Amino acid sequence: MESDGPQLEEDVREIGRKLFAGDCNFIWAAPNLGNLPPQGAPEIAFAGRSNVGKSSLLNALTNRKTLARTSNTPGRTRELNFFALGPQGASLEIARLRLVDMPGYGYAAAGKEKVAAWTKLMQNYLRGRPALLRVFVLIDGRHGLKQIDDEMLDLLDKSAVSYQIVLTKRDEVKAADAAQCLARTQEAIGKRPAAFPQVIFTSSQNGDGIADLREAIARLLVERGF
Repeated sequence: MESDGPQLEEDVREIGRKLFAGDCNFIWAAPNLGNLPPQGAPEIAFAGRSNVGKSSLLNALTNRKTLARTSNTPGRTRELNFFALGPQGASLEIARLRLVDMPGYGYAAAGKEKVAAWTKLMQNYLRGRPALLRVFVLIDGRHGLKQIDDEMLDLLDKSAVSYQIVLTKRDEVKAADAAQCLARTQEAIGKRPAAFPQVIFTSSQNGDGIADLREAIARLLVERGF
C-alpha cells in the first residue's frame, strides 16, 4: 500500500489539472438568498477582504483572463457569483463543480446598509447551503491575518463550514517573510475547529501554488465521491 502513496498524489494532481482545463462559465448572480440557483453540483466558495486578489486568483485558477472581473476599486463584487466548471459548454445543469465568488468583506468605503446586506447574504448562504463543500478564505500574504479576517473565520467556525486558508500575492513577499507568514497562519488556525490544516501560498502573477490549490479542490471532490 505504501507504494500507492506517490501515485495517488500524482493522480489527484492530474485530476485537478484536467478539471480546471475544462470550460468555466458564469451562470448565476444572487443578490439575496431568495435568488440562489437550484441545488445541483457541489460548490466551492471563495471569500476574502476587498482587494485581496480574489478575482485575479479565480482567473488564474481557471486559466482565464476575464472570468472574474478584476478592478482597482474594492467592493465591486456585491453578489454571490456562480461559475460552472466542467465539460465543454458547462452550464447550470451539467457542471461538475460550481465556483462561488463571494462579496469582499471589510470594505470601509461602502455604506453601512450595503455592508450589512452583503454580510447577511454571506451568513445565510454559509449556514444553509448543503452543496457547499468548502470555503477558501483568501488572506493577503503581505500582511497575514487581520482582525476582519478573524471575524470571518469566527463566522465559519460557528456555521460549522469547512474552510481552508489561501495566502495571496506570493510574488510580492520575500522568501523569509513568506515563511514567517505561513508559520504564523498555520499556528493561528491550529485551534480552529472548522479549519483545514493545510495553508496554500499562491501568486496569480507567476502561478505559484495554483496547481496546489487545484489539487486541494480535486482531492475534496474525490474524497466526497464526486
